[in-house]
Amino acid sequence: MLTIGQLAGYVGVTTKTIRVYHAKGLLPEPERDASGYRRYSAEHAVDLIKIRTLAEAGVPLARIRELRSATGDEFRRALDRIDTDLAARIESLRATRGRLRQLADDRLPALPAEVTGVLEQFTRFGFSERWVALLRDLWLLVFATHPAAARAAFDDQAAMLTDPVQRELFLAYDRAYDLDPADPRLAELADGIVAATHARYGDDLPAYGDPAIPALVQGAVNASSPAWRQLDTLIRRRLGVR
Repeated sequence: MLTIGQLAGYVGVTTKTIRVYHAKGLLPEPERDASGYRRYSAEHAVDLIKIRTLAEAGVPLARIRELRSATGDEFRRALDRIDTDLAARIESLRATRGRLRQLADDRLPALPAEVTGVLEQFTRFGFSERWVALLRDLWLLVFATHPAAARAAFDDQAAMLTDPVQRELFLAYDRAYDLDPADPRLAELADGIVAATHARYGDDLPAYGDPAIPALVQGAVNASSPAWRQLDTLIRRRLGVR
């Protein structure tokens, strides 16, 4: 029989962690012996190893508690899902390591040639150099930080160049850079953009698999101009999003 300190040492956790697992209902507390100490069995050690392994795989403690009562088949199916999620996280971490090595070598990944070509189209359609430079910097950042979802996000934005209505609206967005935030033309432009957005997407706004991308892009745009920031506020109000 083991004391709580011995159990913690054998399994590789702290006594505080074991007490947390007791409090969360993950690990049953043994009865105290005649000396007033709790003594743990080999079964407790096995249970604790299972809990630690699941926790290290990123499984929330509440989910681990649910799995304790799962049947054999349910438990195996849950482990298969956890394994799949863990494999995806490992691939993501490997990609992150690759980007870290690029940063250590003082080199950012270049934009794909197709992306550079689309940015050149923005110039030909009359967008300002300021707008194109902003987009180039933004997409360099997005492709560096969210490579798995960046292409879908960029392709969606690039598609608006083929739609005359969308293109004119975003040309107006570009030209609104120097407007006073109280200029009524911003409200009119917001109405047009919202109408075009609903016409294109309905009520399901795209997230590209990662909501951080539109937040990252729009945040940088808003920081560039008070008028653009006000325009984003007006658009969000009309769309009913934060």
